[in-house]
Amino acid sequence: MSISLDEVRHVAHLARLELDEIELASFQTKLNALLGHFEDIAGVDVSGVQPKPHAVSLVNILADDVVIEGLEREQALLNSAETKAGLFIVPTIIEE
Repeated sequence: MSISLDEVRHVAHLARLELDEIELASFQTKLNALLGHFEDIAGVDVSGVQPKPHAVSLVNILADDVVIEGLEREQALLNSAETKAGLFIVPTIIEE
């Protein structure tokens, strides 16, 4: 199977690419080479190969959820530049 220059021109039009004739011919050559590789792959006998759900073996590594004590409010606010009523005060970044 090969792709014609008109097909390349049509795909370029659909992709809204403005290509000159030299670029169209270059893309035709490259696409035909790519299709040739696909034909080579399609010709490989894989009848004895078991299908895999993924190309590489995937294993989820999950850690157990462990509850640990967090900081008390006063400890968390110790290094804050400004606090009020037990809350962090931050600069306003949205002006009215």
